[in-house]
Amino acid sequence: MTATKRATTVLHTRAELRAALQGTERPLGLVPTMGWLHEGHRTLMARARAENATTIATIFVNPRQFNEAADYQRYPRNEARDLAICADEAIDFVFAPAVEEIYPPGFDTTVSVGAVARPLEGAARPGHFEGVATVVAILFELIGADRSYFGQKDAQQVLVIRQMARDLAIPTEVIACPTVRQPDGLALSSRNVHLAPDERAAAPVLRRALLAGRARWESGERSAAAVREAMWEVLTAEPLAIPAYVSVADGRTLTELDRVIDDDPALLSLAVRFGATRLIDNEPLP
Repeated sequence: MTATKRATTVLHTRAELRAALQGTERPLGLVPTMGWLHEGHRTLMARARAENATTIATIFVNPRQFNEAADYQRYPRNEARDLAICADEAIDFVFAPAVEEIYPPGFDTTVSVGAVARPLEGAARPGHFEGVATVVAILFELIGADRSYFGQKDAQQVLVIRQMARDLAIPTEVIACPTVRQPDGLALSSRNVHLAPDERAAAPVLRRALLAGRARWESGERSAAAVREAMWEVLTAEPLAIPAYVSVADGRTLTELDRVIDDDPALLSLAVRFGATRLIDNEPLP
């Protein structure tokens, strides 16, 4: 069910953004995106609308968080479609800047978050989280939102952004929203569009692997190695799935665990490649 229609103003420059937000009613809720919006983004927008007097979404494919130029060029884009979705969700403002508006000529600063950014996606994609932290720090500073909404599917990204905001004394509250899934369990992702039909049919193995790990834990298993093995067994049974990593880590630091302690948060996570498309997913414990 969509929100009541409100006019959506599209902004392309820093100057337009500052002028538009001056004097807007607070609190202000932000939904940062790279576009190619799906139902997961709609969920973030709906929550932002419900919890804030004013809402803004950003659409910016950030070149600094891509490890390969080809991957950046391949990332799906359709601004007209995305703007229509924002309007349908009654977002007040959309900031859709060109690259030079975010990184003006001479830009030479990088935000590097420490330990929580190093494992998992940080290890697999060197420089990725520096790109994420840098662009989000810029957006937080430009927009000055009271709250910003992110999907739990990118759990490590949420932890990195929270650390960045805390360390840099940025007052924007970072809110993680539950992962939105297809009926077969596949987490919604803008990258799903690149899956061939047979790869799409195989991709729900990510969710099955995570649920196998959770089931092993719910059965009383506390050895992290045994929980990892349960996930590996499911993944390796799917011929099209090429696992990059399987993790059972502390839910706050992402340090790999030897044992899963009942009262401490843990995170099951994995990354799997299907052909040229790399997907990630996770399952928090408890």
